[in-house]
Amino acid sequence: MPTFRYRAATLNGAMRTGTLDAASSSDVLSQLRAQGLLPIEAVRAGDAAQKGSRKVRPDGAARQATATLFSELAVLLTAGLTLDRALRLATENITNRRVRAEAERLSSRVKEGAPLSTAIAESNGILPQLAAALCEAGEASGALDTSLARLAQMLERAEALRQTIVSALIYPAILVLIAASVILVMLLWIVPQFETVFGDNAGKLPAMTQLVIAASHGLQAYGLYLLLALVAGVILVMQILRRPAVREFADRRILDLPGIGSIVRKAETARFARTLGNLVENGVALHHALTIAERSLANRYMAAAIRRAGVSLKEGGGLSGPLQQTRVLPSLAISFVRTGEETAQLGQMLIRLSDVLDRDVRTAIDRLITVMTPVITIVMAMIVATVIASIMTAILGFNDLALGTT
Repeated sequence: MPTFRYRAATLNGAMRTGTLDAASSSDVLSQLRAQGLLPIEAVRAGDAAQKGSRKVRPDGAARQATATLFSELAVLLTAGLTLDRALRLATENITNRRVRAEAERLSSRVKEGAPLSTAIAESNGILPQLAAALCEAGEASGALDTSLARLAQMLERAEALRQTIVSALIYPAILVLIAASVILVMLLWIVPQFETVFGDNAGKLPAMTQLVIAASHGLQAYGLYLLLALVAGVILVMQILRRPAVREFADRRILDLPGIGSIVRKAETARFARTLGNLVENGVALHHALTIAERSLANRYMAAAIRRAGVSLKEGGGLSGPLQQTRVLPSLAISFVRTGEETAQLGQMLIRLSDVLDRDVRTAIDRLITVMTPVITIVMAMIVATVIASIMTAILGFNDLALGTT
């Protein structure tokens, strides 16, 4: 029998890894459930490293197609179709190649008798990890259609917020690109044209004009090297940020940035609250739900703090106390969590919290873009005006320079 490496969570939320001999990955998952564990992943021991290298990161189109897949599955199951039939129909409507391949794999695994949650857990990264947990809870409660509907709604809202942020940044990015292009054209083409007019009088030009000409010379001589250095610097920084300690430190600094830090904190908290709330509402144990929700955070510093809160949670007590001690979540979030615990409606309060924070993030981004746009325009206009003014000053004083040489 082949050996499989597995990752699973205990009912207390602790992570456990190891190896098991079984005929297939589904047998491994069944053995883990029989042991009272919540399986997350099971891969062949010889294929573990290879599978890790094949993990893919879904793009916007794939994320939207995934949300549509689960939404259609929920509708079809509610209508009374079997899971096998619902998967076949939903797969036919998918246009995204990667998601369609995953949906076909799900359909094949379900035909073999594997639960949907198990098939999702075997995904190569296209399907989110929380989908397996929600489906497993839905299968256990007999309300798989409801779990899939909640999952689809959560994925759609997360993608909508992501698209809002991207769309808001498009205009400033285009503005910077156009202004930078204008400045480059002036330094690389227009300034050299005027330089030939000044001839040997370049040393008598105003200081600002000489500075602009020097910038033009430097860009012509070293522009390619500067571009290569910039690309190399970006690659180097990305490689350095892959180190967990460095990434966590950088994420900690981001949270301290004026304006941007607050937006990042609220956006991450909203994602965390929505994931945790939906898991709790679907009946997933709080410790296990907290472990999955922590993985939804992109900010490593916040994720590490939530992980420490999970350790405190195992020792007894509620969730609001350990979360408050982390000092990474907004005070509003702590209030919602405490209220949810006192009223025994933690899941609903977390989902409401995510809605409130999503709205706050959109408002903050709109305000930030409203301020950034005129600032970028003014700064770029000042740079262009400086170049033009330096050239015009030299041209207007050209006669004086000519008289001074006679």
